[in-house]
Amino acid sequence: MSATGESGPLTRRGVLALVWPVILSQAAIAMTGVVDTAAMGRFGDKTDLAAVAIAAVAFGFIYWGFGFLRMSTTGLTAQARGAGELSEMRAVLWRAVLLGAGLGLLLFVTGAWLKGAAFALFTAEADVEALGRAYFDARIWGAPALLMSYGISGWLLGTGRTRALLALQIVMNGINAGLDVYFVAVLDLGPAGIGLGTAIAEWVAVGFGLFLVRGAAQERARLWDREKLFRLFTANRDIMIRTMALLFSFAWFVNAGTRSGTAVLAGNEVLLQFVTVAAFVLDGFAFIAEKETGEAVGAGDVVRLKRAVRVTSELAFASGIAIALTFYFGGGWVIGTFILDKEAQAAALAYLPYCALMPLIGVAPFQLDGIFIGATQGRALRVAGVLAAIGYVGTDWLMRPWGNMGVWLAFLTMYVWRAGFLALFWRGLVRDFGKS
Repeated sequence: MSATGESGPLTRRGVLALVWPVILSQAAIAMTGVVDTAAMGRFGDKTDLAAVAIAAVAFGFIYWGFGFLRMSTTGLTAQARGAGELSEMRAVLWRAVLLGAGLGLLLFVTGAWLKGAAFALFTAEADVEALGRAYFDARIWGAPALLMSYGISGWLLGTGRTRALLALQIVMNGINAGLDVYFVAVLDLGPAGIGLGTAIAEWVAVGFGLFLVRGAAQERARLWDREKLFRLFTANRDIMIRTMALLFSFAWFVNAGTRSGTAVLAGNEVLLQFVTVAAFVLDGFAFIAEKETGEAVGAGDVVRLKRAVRVTSELAFASGIAIALTFYFGGGWVIGTFILDKEAQAAALAYLPYCALMPLIGVAPFQLDGIFIGATQGRALRVAGVLAAIGYVGTDWLMRPWGNMGVWLAFLTMYVWRAGFLALFWRGLVRDFGKS
């Protein structure tokens, strides 16, 4: 099948038809935190806002660590689809949903411990921490729903239903925004209301997601196939380790900025939002590479694999050039317009050229991530992720005498390390293609 679900070779038009809903859905995911912050900023005070900011960051790290549920589901679904195994394709969905429910329940049960560990990392004032804990206590109720949604999202992507994926995110954000305003502006529940609104939105979203996949009924016997369950566990384990290594690298970058003072740290945080925006777009093409690679692996068609890699990468690189130019020539206006603190503004402007290189350098690792996730090559992802994190930390240590310029140069080399180590596995992937 092509990117549009019809027989025939993959086309650039087909990739673009799939990718724009993915990019918008990625932006919608990020908007959950933006809406929470905006509601608190509009109807609360600085203490409320700080509480939501801290607790939202804690949840962001926890939930990002479980992103493997979405990734492994996409690859396994696409492979089953490419092989024409429709029954197995449906089984992948329900295994992922049940796994997400189980892991989400585990998060809920261990919520008190997670809360203590998360807030131990922050040195917030007592009133800020108390309100942040109230947010945490309310939002943790949504953990099973959100992790179940990860499985549904991965399945929708693996089957090429990217518009349904976008609809799922729109429903969640719409409910979240409405409840945020009601709980805070009308009921005056403060940060706890923000957390409760998000948790309810997550449950409504998973209900809508289950409605979207209602036709994928599955016989129970196939669902508990021991070999398939082991493969799901292995893929999830390896991708989780890779994700943890990536999380560590980003945390290291944020901490490295503290060496140059508060203003530079603030400037780096501003530029990190540019990096996030670039990731929305590059992730979109990487996600389509996951789907198309998975189908090629499932079909045992190496020619189709190479075309999927080429077409999605060409479009991703073109997008990377466009984003880099936009950042370089338009980033100064954005920084000057929205950042009022002059020292933070100056720091962000000084290192904007380095930030503008990220969309170009990042294309290769993003695409390779998508290819190896789609092929469910967990070992390659795990090894490359860990080695890249080690390489990045070593580079940062060597570049410390260069100040914040060294921080940014090391950060950019992190993407080079990721691409380089994954590229080492490419020849083996093609060589062993028929054995996948």
